[in-house]
Parts: sequence; C-alpha cells; structure tokens
Amino acid sequence: MDTMRERFISVTSELLDEDRRLALVLAEISMAAFRPAQERHPDRVVNVGIREQLLLGVGGGLALTGLRPVVHTFASFLVERAFEQVKLDFGHQGSGGVLVSAAASYDWPAGGFTHMAPGDVALLDTLDGWTVHVPGHPDEAEALLRHAYAAGDEKVYVRLTDQSNAEPRPVGDGLGFRTVREGGAGVVVAVGPLLDNVLAATEGLDVTVLYAATVRPFDDAALRSAVGRAAPDVVLVEPYLAGTSATAAGQALLEVPHRILGLGVGRAELRRYGTMAEHVAAHGLDAASLRQRITGFLR
Repeated sequence: MDTMRERFISVTSELLDEDRRLALVLAEISMAAFRPAQERHPDRVVNVGIREQLLLGVGGGLALTGLRPVVHTFASFLVERAFEQVKLDFGHQGSGGVLVSAAASYDWPAGGFTHMAPGDVALLDTLDGWTVHVPGHPDEAEALLRHAYAAGDEKVYVRLTDQSNAEPRPVGDGLGFRTVREGGAGVVVAVGPLLDNVLAATEGLDVTVLYAATVRPFDDAALRSAVGRAAPDVVLVEPYLAGTSATAAGQALLEVPHRILGLGVGRAELRRYGTMAEHVAAHGLDAASLRQRITGFLR
C-alpha cells in the first residue's frame, strides 16, 4: 500500500494537468517526486528552497491572483515555523489555499524535535475559518485532498502521516463524524490514524466510537447525538497534542452535564529517537494503554 504522502504526490500531479487554477508551492520537501509535474507546468509548480516563511508568502500571493495554491512541507515547518505567514498571508489577507503537511507528530523520530509537530492543530485553532482534515488511510487522504482542492477559496489544512488504519472509512460526504460502534457507557472519538487502536482498545466495551477524519469544523451535532444515546462521558483520542479538541467538545455539550478526557501526544519532549511505534506507546496511544486509560476514566 502506498503512503498518504505518495498518494498526495500522485493525485496532485494528476490534478495539475487537469485544473489550470491549481498551483503547487514547495520548499524542497517532495520536490524530486514533483519534478515531472514541474517540467510540464513550470509556471504553476514553484520550489522556493528551504525558506518556509517565503513558502507561505508565495502561496498567499498566488491565491490573491485567483489561483488555488497547494502549499506543502513538513508540519513543523508549514504550521509552526511559518505560523505568522499562515496568520497574515492567508487569514489577514482573506485568501484561501490548501496546506498539506507531512511527518505529523513523530513520523520521523530520527529527525528530532525540529521535525515533530504535535501542536499544529492547536495552533490553527487560534485562527478563524480553517477546515482541518486528518485522514486515517491513503484512500481517505485522496478523497479529502480532492475535496480540498475543489473547495472554492476556503482555507484548508490536510495533515498527512505515515500512520494508517488497515482499512479506509467513508469520508468526504458531509465531512462529519461517523458512528463506527454503538454503546451506552460513554463516547470515544477516534481521530484519523488512531481509529484501529481505539477499536482494539474498546473491543467488548459498551461504548460508542465516533470516527473523525475532519476535525474542524468540529461536528457538534454528531457528538451531542451520541451523548444523547449514551452516558455523557467523552474520551477524545487524537494523534496530536492531548486535549486539542477538548474546548470544541465542551462547547458542543455546553447544555449537557458531561466529563471529557483528552488523550493524545503529551507535552513532554521525548529525547530518545526510537521508532514511530515506540513514540505511539510512549504517549499511551497504543491499544493496551488506551484500554487502560479509557476504562479507568469510564469506571
């Protein structure tokens, strides 16, 4: 199976041939893979080098000309390093575009903390009007990328990762949360590539599991409906900073007495490189750890 990043390259290369409004801006990352597309469309595939602030500035400028820019690099460089340009060159200017990241929270541990971005979605939460997709499978990534490219002038962030669930889930039709399992003892919201771990962790438990591949806008109605059919205890399992969606969930349940447990990547820096799987376990996001934490909370 190909990775989400490989699917991004193939889909974007295809759509550059089909849609003259689409433009791609790179900062070296993935440039070699996009070389054939650049040779076909030198005016719409731009590599700015290792200059991430310029990357966002060029993308925002292309949007002002009427193009639909796709801006791509590692999440830590795209959202964290160039955050001021995300805020100003897209948000303040009122321009739209698609930010597509790679490496996620800890996909490349050997790259060190400079290449990890557990806080990217939380940062975007400080800005207005961003749609955030967190696919859990390459097929979902393709569907959400196609949806994002066609989304007029909206501001969209697509968070790609090397982690993947074994099977894709339907996404793109309404972009809301999907009910995967129903139960009465509580609600667990599994985001993107952590769904398989959540399903394994909750096997045999009387809980509702909601799947979210689009986390912003937050699906208030789906959460309220699920809580209405179960106990008002909610566990959020996210592949980025723990508790990122706790405020959104709390707002959705403002009129309902409830409890929320936010699980995700911890704030403490893990200074041993290890592997991606070891980082998952160290943050308590493997199936065994999730089961212990979820049952402890619901009990």
